[in-house]
Amino acid sequence: MALEWVVLGYAAVAEAIMVLILTLPGLDGLRKGLIAVTRSLLKPLMSVVPFCLFLLMDIYWKYETRPRCEADSCTPSEHLRHQKSIMKSQRNALLIAAALIFYWLLYSVTHLVVRVEQLTQRLEKLKNRD
Repeated sequence: MALEWVVLGYAAVAEAIMVLILTLPGLDGLRKGLIAVTRSLLKPLMSVVPFCLFLLMDIYWKYETRPRCEADSCTPSEHLRHQKSIMKSQRNALLIAAALIFYWLLYSVTHLVVRVEQLTQRLEKLKNRD
C-alpha cells in the first residue's frame, strides 16, 4: 500500500507547484504555457478524486478491523504498534485532504486565470475599436 501513498503525495506536490506558479506575479511568459499544460492535465488529475475515496475507504476498513488495545490488555510493544497505526492513519488522511484541496485550488485558479485572459482580450478589442 505504500506505493499508493507515494503516488498520491507526488500528485499533491505537483498540484501545489502548478498552483504556486500560476499565482506568482511576474511570470507572464511562463504562465501562458503553464495554463495550456494545466488545462490538458486537469482531466487526468481528476482521477485523484476517486483514488482518494478509495484510500479513505482503506483507512476506514483498517480502523474498523484493527485489534483494540485497551489499557491493561496489551503489552507495551502492542500499544506502541497501535499508536503508530493511528498516527499513520491520521497522516494519510491529511495527505488525502491536501490532494483534494490542491486539485480544487488548481481547477479554480486555472479557471480564473483563463477567464481573466479572456476578459483582457475583450478589453483590448474594445480599446482598438475606439
